Amino acid sequence: MKNSEMSGSSPFKMRLVHLDLKGAPPKVSYLSEVFPLFHALGANGLLLEYEDMFPYEGRLRLLRAKHAYSPPEIKEILHLATLNELEVIPLVQTFGHMEFVLKHEALAHLREVALFPNTLNPHEAESLALVGAMISQVMELHPGARWLHVGCDEVYYLGEGEASRQWLQQEHNTKARLCLSHIKAVACHVLAQHPATRPLVWDDMLRAIPEDQLSASGVPRLVEPVLWDYGADLDVHGKALLMEKYRKCGFLRLWAASAFKGATGASQALTPIEHHLRNNMQWLQVAASGPADMLQGIVLTGWQRYDHFSVLCELLPVGIPSLAVCLQSLLHGDFAEDVKAKVENFLGISNLEITDFTSEGAGSFPGSDILALVTHVGLHLRSSVDALLERDRYVTGWFSSYHRRRKLIHPVMVQHIQPQALSLLARWSTLVQELEAALHRVFYPDTVEEWLEENVQPSLRRLQGLLQDLREAASPRPLAAQDP
Repeated sequence: MKNSEMSGSSPFKMRLVHLDLKGAPPKVSYLSEVFPLFHALGANGLLLEYEDMFPYEGRLRLLRAKHAYSPPEIKEILHLATLNELEVIPLVQTFGHMEFVLKHEALAHLREVALFPNTLNPHEAESLALVGAMISQVMELHPGARWLHVGCDEVYYLGEGEASRQWLQQEHNTKARLCLSHIKAVACHVLAQHPATRPLVWDDMLRAIPEDQLSASGVPRLVEPVLWDYGADLDVHGKALLMEKYRKCGFLRLWAASAFKGATGASQALTPIEHHLRNNMQWLQVAASGPADMLQGIVLTGWQRYDHFSVLCELLPVGIPSLAVCLQSLLHGDFAEDVKAKVENFLGISNLEITDFTSEGAGSFPGSDILALVTHVGLHLRSSVDALLERDRYVTGWFSSYHRRRKLIHPVMVQHIQPQALSLLARWSTLVQELEAALHRVFYPDTVEEWLEENVQPSLRRLQGLLQDLREAASPRPLAAQDP
């Protein structure tokens, strides 16, 4: 069934899946497996946030991550997207969230605040030249892109740099004006170089700016804002009013952005599907109550890190049941029993319990083995180790931290504690080996190492530490030398 036919009851003509590649970027081989599923579930586009996974060349080469995609891999990703009728919109940060650029010593002089790599200094001509060079290289590999997302969200510390402080002392100059002037400069650059490409921007920096200032800036004629809110209880009426404000300012088209993962905690390992379903259902209410025909589409964001320096949140395979639930609900207008049955069928899951997703029958979709194993680790690893170390009566009664530090133990207690600890460690080690192999099929080695170190190793190290202390406490020690 064609996506055009599937759009029947959805107010969102375009439904984009956001791939946040600044953490746990999937191998192209995995994307080739999930793109057909995205299409089948009702997606017709992708928002690709490359960050440091883009193969920047020349003086920008230093921006590349170790496993950055090669130009042929980018072409392969775009080819796979075309085969699956997924229109690609590249995303290049150009103002805030510039950590992957401004962390480098060679570019640190372009920071708004010298200490922080978040935000670009909008006063430096070199800043716009840098952003222009990044855009040119990305667009060169995305010829014919109808939209380019230029970021511009969470521009923290804007106005706090020395050049900004001096600029703000002049009459009529405000942070809002500073923000709009940079967005306008970036948008004008995009339109001058690529007249057929419309810039998109995240809307958070625009929300509080008064209508007249927005209108007078000229920005509404240049960009299309993406209104984002990932809450399970977003203010539907407030969003409708915001859309009306943007319409009055002269914006011709708006986009919405919900989330299917990566929005409920920086270190979240398992996706709370109920939260994301509610979030997407409320965006349907916003679409029904806002100005008609202004919404071009919705981006289902799937954040992988909160920023360049934070830990990984839910891996893509773990978030796929949530993505399926959200896409199908946006498509059909609700999550009734028939829609739930469709999702279960797409994923190969016998019974999708959206409030308490467990690994029993985790499905047959690409990466479902990772979902099953990560779920098992997330629900049981730490708790099983805690149960032994903190609640087992032999450990707490006869091998406490006091005993362990002094390597003291009643020999009979070794027989009570050691077999349990060895058995638990063996069970988890086997499962972790299986998980590691599954992760290596989808992700690059640095991602596998990071995920295991964050989510598995701390618990295993506690178990290994207990066993090590047991061995030392149980081993016979030389008698102290007798006094003469």
